Amino acid sequence: MTELKPAVWGEDTGLTPSGMKGNALAVCTPGPGEVQQMVREQYTTATEGTPIERPENQCVYKIGIYGWRKRCLYLFVLLLLIILVVNLALTIWILRVMWFSPIGMGHLHVTNDGLRLEGESEFLLPLYAKEIRSRVDSSLLLQSTQNVTVSARNSEGEVTGRLKVGPKMVEVQSQQFQINSKDGKPLFTVDEKEVVVGTDKLRVTGPEGALFEHSVETPLVRADPFQDLRLESPTRSLSMDAPRGVHIKAHAGKIEALSQMDVILQSSDGMLVLDTETIRLPKLVQGTWSPSGGPEGLYEICVCPDGKLYLSVAGVDTTCQEHSHVCL
Repeated sequence: MTELKPAVWGEDTGLTPSGMKGNALAVCTPGPGEVQQMVREQYTTATEGTPIERPENQCVYKIGIYGWRKRCLYLFVLLLLIILVVNLALTIWILRVMWFSPIGMGHLHVTNDGLRLEGESEFLLPLYAKEIRSRVDSSLLLQSTQNVTVSARNSEGEVTGRLKVGPKMVEVQSQQFQINSKDGKPLFTVDEKEVVVGTDKLRVTGPEGALFEHSVETPLVRADPFQDLRLESPTRSLSMDAPRGVHIKAHAGKIEALSQMDVILQSSDGMLVLDTETIRLPKLVQGTWSPSGGPEGLYEICVCPDGKLYLSVAGVDTTCQEHSHVCL
């Protein structure tokens, strides 16, 4: 059996105040007699089957944090609890204000096709998107206090096309500008070389008509019903050319050709046909008789059976011959 020695303060037993481990604090200071009594009790307790009664005066050791350390610990735990409650309240408030929901945030909803915005939205910085479209039952509105600019860039970041809508002008910067119909048919196309109008009818409703600085190529020029069609060149000549003929028709009116100088109807390879019941030349100069008894410097217009016209020197009677050499 191991011999037990009484514990005496000051010896290297691990029970001295300087050698106490943890936060153990002695609440009583035993004397030398009490120490021997404690050793005796430990020895008898270790021996089985020896019942003894503990004395009333015994030393009790309590382990824990007491005093100002305990109060500081409780204060620190309370401060952490307050910070946790405040953070939770702020998080709930932010979620409430920003309208967070399982499908999105506020008017912004996340769908399988992308993002969906309800109502009016304001973007302070540039918006990058592959496709922007409105709902089926509403139109798409892009509004700005300065201008609205839509740009297309390549993989290197260079601008390949730009549409700029300003307060005074709409500017398109691209190699080609094209407007298509619902079925994909090109209606209006503009590039560096030409402008193509692909619609069936081009209608100009201005009171002054349409002004063309250069030539115009079109298969048909027609006015609105009950309106006059005027082809006018104020300072230059008016020329109408067609490889297979020029047709001028007025179904319910008349045709007038007015000029300050000459009106020339010319066919390089063919004939000029005036298909009508009556041809009148009301302002032709009337012939006068000279003292010699005949007209001077006057000619007569003759018509061949095939429709040719030729001039013949006017006489007292007609000088047109049905079998003239001009008609052969």
